[in-house]
Amino acid sequence: MQGLWAVVYREARIRATNVLFIFWDVVYPLGYLLVFGVGLNYTVQLSSAAGATDYNAFFLAGVLGMASFGIASNTAWSFFMDRDNGIYFEMLTYPISRSQYLLGKVLFNVLVALVQAGVTVWLADVLLDVPVHWSRMPLTAAMVIVGTAGWFFLYAIFAVLIRRNDAFNTVTSVLYFVLLFASSMFYPLEPLPAAFRAVALANPITWQVDILRYATVGLGDRALVPLELVGFGVFTLLAFAGAVAALRTDT
Repeated sequence: MQGLWAVVYREARIRATNVLFIFWDVVYPLGYLLVFGVGLNYTVQLSSAAGATDYNAFFLAGVLGMASFGIASNTAWSFFMDRDNGIYFEMLTYPISRSQYLLGKVLFNVLVALVQAGVTVWLADVLLDVPVHWSRMPLTAAMVIVGTAGWFFLYAIFAVLIRRNDAFNTVTSVLYFVLLFASSMFYPLEPLPAAFRAVALANPITWQVDILRYATVGLGDRALVPLELVGFGVFTLLAFAGAVAALRTDT
């Protein structure tokens, strides 16, 4: 455990050197909610199948999902840079296992994601009158933790397997836009073409956002949410196993 907390401490010290960066991580999701949510709230009418006509309430979960995905992407980038400049291999000369390095890398950023989610949900309630279900905040927090970790583990696989900086940036950027827009993050899926719906329903981001939407404002299919919760848990475990396997074969 000492090795794990040593990595967490290192991450905290690195981030503490730029307080503005942490501030940006915490407040920028609210910017998305204010810019897109408030703007579209007066122009977009959601279908009744979405369960609400208020876009701010609908988009809150999308903002939380986008934020955890973004933190995971940034963390994976720092992991790629550690490996690229040799710091990762130097740290492995200490009594730190590859699994501990992987978990320690994400743990501090999970804490940032929790603070970020708490601030976003609270301000959405206070400023935008989003009808937040505060009794379900434990589920929201759990999904933020698992979501941030799961996406980091997925990105970590590419951070290990890809050697070139430009190739890594290309892959992560493509994943970012494809996964985000082929999901229920920005719009309900019911009115969309069947082919797009099928792709979105197979997208783990859709599972994550659907769970967050149900947890924060009560929207969604109560019968489907448990299945999506199990599915995302399996996805996270598989991503972690893939990342550890990639690390063990990396020299």
